[in-house]
Amino acid sequence: MSMNITNAHASVPLKILGMGKYLPPRTVPSSILEAQMGLKPGWILQKSGVEVRHWAAHESNAELGAQALTEALHNAGLAYEELDLILNASGSYDYPIPDTSCLIQRAMGKGRSGIPSFTIDATCLSFIAALDVAASFLASGRYQRIAIVSAEISSRSLNLDEKESATLLGDGAAAAIVGLAPEGEPSALLQSRLETYGDGAMYTYVKGGGNVLHPNARAHTESHPSDFTFHMDGPKVLGMAFKQLRPFLKALFKPLGFGLRDCEFIVPHQASKGALDTARRLFRWREDQYIDHLATHGNCIAASIPMALYDAIDQNRISRGDRVCLLGTGAGLSVGGLVLVY
Repeated sequence: MSMNITNAHASVPLKILGMGKYLPPRTVPSSILEAQMGLKPGWILQKSGVEVRHWAAHESNAELGAQALTEALHNAGLAYEELDLILNASGSYDYPIPDTSCLIQRAMGKGRSGIPSFTIDATCLSFIAALDVAASFLASGRYQRIAIVSAEISSRSLNLDEKESATLLGDGAAAAIVGLAPEGEPSALLQSRLETYGDGAMYTYVKGGGNVLHPNARAHTESHPSDFTFHMDGPKVLGMAFKQLRPFLKALFKPLGFGLRDCEFIVPHQASKGALDTARRLFRWREDQYIDHLATHGNCIAASIPMALYDAIDQNRISRGDRVCLLGTGAGLSVGGLVLVY
């Protein structure tokens, strides 16, 4: 790794004012998938670490996001009209055009509000990237109350021939409202970092739908329908990610004077059973120091980190003043981390 990468974020007194979460009502136990896919009982839990996941029925990304944002506003004690920016931080979407952030407004019945909105898509790291961008906006004084919404539907793009990824992914949404912390409060974004290694870009992909494999290319679409579904080379992703993670964490924490294990809590991307098990062993996390809800949610792409953060706060595992590290990897191949005081 080149150590001259300089993309770290200086400390900003950012405060998470409230969070929301939404899971589609439809649950899909692994036993059902095992029967449908001809797998032995217990195979999915052993390989993917998932017992049950939520899949959207007729809901859209925007509808999931609107539900999560409604709860986040309630928990922050704010009205929608008090927001001055909405960031959609998601890797999946309802349409290539229009942007999903506009549709979230409309799903909330606020399509005439005029509040600016756009999408930040760093796949699984979208929430971390959006939180970093929000901190810059807050520090500049451009915006005061920013909503970040991660809403993901992966269930409609599954490749059932790739059993590990098809049984790993779930749907869901989470939202956070952020603003500047009042003077005297400890809440802050201390440090953030993102590194991308394009050599791993095609380890995770959906090939079809863009200009390289456009839907109008009907001959290809009909002969290669799986190009419009999700593909992941799990071993290559895992190998490349963990090759970069140790030096990445060293660079992330170097300016802070403390390390990952000194954080009161760690919120990892719920990538896979293999990824969580490897991280726990490699970095020697304590059982009370991190959250793992993969078994009941699956991997929900960009919604995974904020949903796990929501759960840790809701379960009183994170308290005001705690140092928290959000950490994960995403297609790209990217590694991202953010250290904050909640």
